[in-house]
Amino acid sequence: MWRGYWGRDVRLSDYVDINPRVSLPRNATVPFVSMDVIRPGTRKVFPAQERQASGSGSKFAPGDTLFARITPCLENGKIAQYAGDKPGMGSTEFFVLRAKDGVSDAGFVYYFSQTRELRLAAETSMSGASGRQRAVISSLSEFECEFPPLPIQRRIAGVLSAYDELIENSQRRIKILEQMARSLYREWFVHFRYPGHESVPLVPSPLGEIPQGWELCELGDFAQFKSGFAFKSGAFTADGDHRLVTIKNVQDGAFNPESDSRISDLPPNLPPYCVLKDGDILLSLTGNVGRVCLVYDGPYLLNQRVSKLSPVAPLDWALAYCMFRQPEMRTKLEMLSNGVAQQNLSPVLASQMEFVLPPRELRQSFQVAAEPMVRSIVQLFTKIQNLRRTRDLLLPRLLSGQIDVEAMPS
Repeated sequence: MWRGYWGRDVRLSDYVDINPRVSLPRNATVPFVSMDVIRPGTRKVFPAQERQASGSGSKFAPGDTLFARITPCLENGKIAQYAGDKPGMGSTEFFVLRAKDGVSDAGFVYYFSQTRELRLAAETSMSGASGRQRAVISSLSEFECEFPPLPIQRRIAGVLSAYDELIENSQRRIKILEQMARSLYREWFVHFRYPGHESVPLVPSPLGEIPQGWELCELGDFAQFKSGFAFKSGAFTADGDHRLVTIKNVQDGAFNPESDSRISDLPPNLPPYCVLKDGDILLSLTGNVGRVCLVYDGPYLLNQRVSKLSPVAPLDWALAYCMFRQPEMRTKLEMLSNGVAQQNLSPVLASQMEFVLPPRELRQSFQVAAEPMVRSIVQLFTKIQNLRRTRDLLLPRLLSGQIDVEAMPS
């Protein structure tokens, strides 16, 4: 069984080309990868846009690993393998790692870049102005390590990539289910093409023409905006039993389950609704106002600057999620926000927003059609988190040789 021996006189640059040369046609339009499209814990990154090739920015080829070198992206684990089908360029804040022919495997290089020891070496080397610190390239190139023989590298990468493939399949299913549920919402409640709409006339209202029998009311009559608890910062601890949801956990359509804010003891006056469970709907109240996501991998505690959306009628859970995921709703919430350095949304003002409430029978029909889709989304997110945990437990053991990869079933 192969075992790695940290500290031998072998460096990462003996196995990996760091910031290799890549030739791009001058002034040609090429794939571009920005830092924001990289999701920690997700192996592959695809170009989300194209830009004109220029002298600035990192350059890379398919299969190369992109390794963030700036704070806080490095600490957050923004590392991914470029999955485009042709050479591209990206943020200047990437180190590019490439496997050497006959020496290392591209998949293994990606997984090796995730090791705690390598990331810590890069983080320790960071220097520069506060908030804009960057790792130095020598922290990677001179990192002392030992790779296993190439066949074992490929076997290790194959074992770990099986988990990533399952994760990617689940992510694709989530995307499809989300599109289906939101499309159904738009068809019924935005375009008014719901079952039986042909026999229902449109009538004037302060919000424009609406189907007869639909009710004009305030948003607070449909869903309650429950603000998070103001935990004392002095109570935060790195190893507390209770995880807190803060504003950075609420991403647009995707809850981030990683929490570095914890407490040991529950405050005696903590409202019961601040104990979050799987399926709860969260809304960001500051910064990028209007981001909405579903909680999974609970329980968590709800911190301030985040609101829990609780439908007044339980049957409206899926409807509320789809409604607040609409771009038009986010625009309206942003327009209600105020602030100079940072936008802030008042739950009171949001509750007073006028909207059109469909009849209960139609909402029940939507519940029957859409709720299984949204429930499946929560279940798939939970499955992804469990797969990531298992993969991340295996990774250091496989890379160090603690687990004999040759003894594992194919």
